[in-house]
Amino acid sequence: MEIKINVPDSLSDITLEQYQKYERIIKANEDVEESERFITCKLIEIFCNVSYDVANNMKLVDFERIATKIYDIIQKTPPLVRTFKMGESEFGFVPNLEDLTFGEYIDIDNHLGDIQQVHKAMAVLYRPIKQKLKDKYILYDYHGEEFHDVMLKMPLDAVVSSIVFFYRLGIDCSTAMMTYLDKGKQREIQQALKAASQTNGDGINHSLHSVRETLQELKRSLN
Repeated sequence: MEIKINVPDSLSDITLEQYQKYERIIKANEDVEESERFITCKLIEIFCNVSYDVANNMKLVDFERIATKIYDIIQKTPPLVRTFKMGESEFGFVPNLEDLTFGEYIDIDNHLGDIQQVHKAMAVLYRPIKQKLKDKYILYDYHGEEFHDVMLKMPLDAVVSSIVFFYRLGIDCSTAMMTYLDKGKQREIQQALKAASQTNGDGINHSLHSVRETLQELKRSLN
């Protein structure tokens, strides 16, 4: 019996929730020998919405073709996604990051570096559009946990592009303290941010992690 499998064509076809599930699988099996086949089956199961048995019983040529396509997709770094639709609602990226409140920056800072919690940061960066005229729009105010769970269903291209955009600008609560630092520490942080902005594919998480470590070290040094 033939089974129709919907393979994603781009990051916009993958949800943040799916990617979080995949990341948990990788983490849970990173020290398990010969786990590559299992992880790849889970990759197809999660991103193609099929059962594990369906993925495991595919012809080898189909299995490798689909897995390769998905791996290629999740390694891409798309340009910033300004708006996207979920259901009947349209969400927009905050037009001006300088207008964020201190509390909003804290919520972003606390969750942007953790893929399992990043939907909470996304709820700050992307909000439902209240009014729109051509490419201009006004967003609803941020109300804490209101849209945390909703953002689990957001497209992964918006997640990846906003994380990279955010760090390229060097926007982090800690960067507000840059003027109080010596030149050496300023250069260290700028180098970490530059590395993150130039990274593609599976190196994104590593480079962004380096930025986070540098900024966290900065916070500790100022306390």
